[in-house]
Amino acid sequence: MAVLEIFMPNESHMVIPGIFHLTFVLNPGAAFGLLAGQTWIPVSTAILVLLGIIYVQLRCTIRNSLIRLAMGMVGGGAMGNLLDRILVGKVIDYLDFPIWPFVFNFSDSMIVIGSLLLVICFYRQEQKTSD
Repeated sequence: MAVLEIFMPNESHMVIPGIFHLTFVLNPGAAFGLLAGQTWIPVSTAILVLLGIIYVQLRCTIRNSLIRLAMGMVGGGAMGNLLDRILVGKVIDYLDFPIWPFVFNFSDSMIVIGSLLLVICFYRQEQKTSD
């Protein structure tokens, strides 16, 4: 929310020239601006993901702490973007790497990294069971 107080929409500040900028963008849609104007889809998805993660964390006996961490990352990211949608009406994006065509936020990063960790963990578990 600090971005709202410091930046004007579409304002950008170079942090590391050519590598990293802080750019304030209000994203009305889901990932990469898809589904703009259909807020109910990302809101519903975030709520379902959060409920699923809470259920799995409380009910299942997952002993792998990396899987639990990855689920927490995905859930935390979903919660961050959901709060933006509820409080602001759009997701606040601000991380801008000129080599990447989209501005994103920390919550997006946690969703992506957590999801990749889950895929890797499940793949490794599948490899162990098939050996």
